[in-house]
Amino acid sequence: MAISMYAASVPVFRQLLTSLNALLNKAEAHAAAKKIDPDVFLQARLFPDMFALTRQVQLASDFAKAATTRLAGVPVPGYEDTEQTFEELHARINKTLALIDGVTAAQIDGSEEREIVIQPGTPRERKFTGQAYLLHYAMPQFLFHVTTAYAILRHNGVEVGKRDFMGSF
Repeated sequence: MAISMYAASVPVFRQLLTSLNALLNKAEAHAAAKKIDPDVFLQARLFPDMFALTRQVQLASDFAKAATTRLAGVPVPGYEDTEQTFEELHARINKTLALIDGVTAAQIDGSEEREIVIQPGTPRERKFTGQAYLLHYAMPQFLFHVTTAYAILRHNGVEVGKRDFMGSF
């Protein structure tokens, strides 16, 4: 049996964005319990040339919203990338969850051959079919940024494990 484009995208984005919200809650609680400035976590990175936690969360959100809207054939909304607190990161995730929850399976299913054109940080265009875009570009990017956010928190002593990463499914 074939899997639908919707089933391969939106439920996965929802599951991991929800778990990312929970991971941030644990980081906030850890910071409060240990009397650590929350900015220590928000600006933490695994290596100096990598993005900090805040940017990892922004990018995970960006890939979920962009993939969902592009596959649905609707314009990708822009977000400002001004978040500086846990509260603001939660708001961004929640805004993204509301956006993807507003897209129906009927809008995404059948998008396997839809042409997706992106300009990833450069003026050069990349063209994909919907299926190739989801499976080979958007989903790996999304998973990378969620995983890196998890790893930053784990590396900095927040007590999280695989169940926290996976969330409910």
